[in-house]
Amino acid sequence: MAEDRGPLHVTGEVLATKKAGAYRHLTITAPGIPHRFRAGNFVAVSVQDGRLARRALWIHRVKESGAFGPTLDIVVSATGTGSTWLAERPVGARLEITGPLGRPFALPREPVACVLVGDGHGAAPLFPLAERLRERGCAVNLVVSAPDEARLLSALEARRSARAVTVITGDGSVGVRGAVPTQIAGILERADADVVYAVGPREMLRAVASAAEQRGAWSQVALETPMPCGTGLCQGCPVPVIAEDGASRLVRACTDGPVFRGDRVHWEALS
Repeated sequence: MAEDRGPLHVTGEVLATKKAGAYRHLTITAPGIPHRFRAGNFVAVSVQDGRLARRALWIHRVKESGAFGPTLDIVVSATGTGSTWLAERPVGARLEITGPLGRPFALPREPVACVLVGDGHGAAPLFPLAERLRERGCAVNLVVSAPDEARLLSALEARRSARAVTVITGDGSVGVRGAVPTQIAGILERADADVVYAVGPREMLRAVASAAEQRGAWSQVALETPMPCGTGLCQGCPVPVIAEDGASRLVRACTDGPVFRGDRVHWEALS
């Protein structure tokens, strides 16, 4: 019988919380969800922002936590009422969690050279992805970027997750000064990249997908777009894609993605 990988709705508990730069890292129990997780999946967490709402959050990693079994680490960027409420949850707080959700990253069948590109807290799902790729014998080059040092995610941890790491900051406070779109072509060339994975804002993803296509590499991009329900019911996360027949059509980021082939996203029509 095939193993069930469908989403679960569970009540979890905050086991640990810590501040790391501009972000808050939460370790939470989520019975059953860690066993079904694949890199690129996300969870939808119920929050209070004046009404009951949900926030879609990348799963940063799954780890063992003693008597609690496998737990989830999520990274929260407190930019609004709901995310601030979540970031302020103390140890012991209960949370309603649905997951794992979304289509994960596809893994290459053979060992190949891979470049993983993440901006800000969007780099979160790239760390478990790097682990899976290394298990398959792939050479992993990890690029982490942010406007400044405070919004870099786990730059030191990145050096334990990849063969080579490139750090890019907009203000030059750490690593190379600049932005991914101006650096990516050279990075792919030096890595002799066969496969490229990226998570971040739209313009960065578009630049990465374009650079990958120009050198004949296969790309997958995980879109950071609002996903109000996370389950496809509200139809609130449309993404224009180019189908096999060349026609453009709308799909849902939360169920048909959030991971898409970079050459299939209709970037000009993406709002």
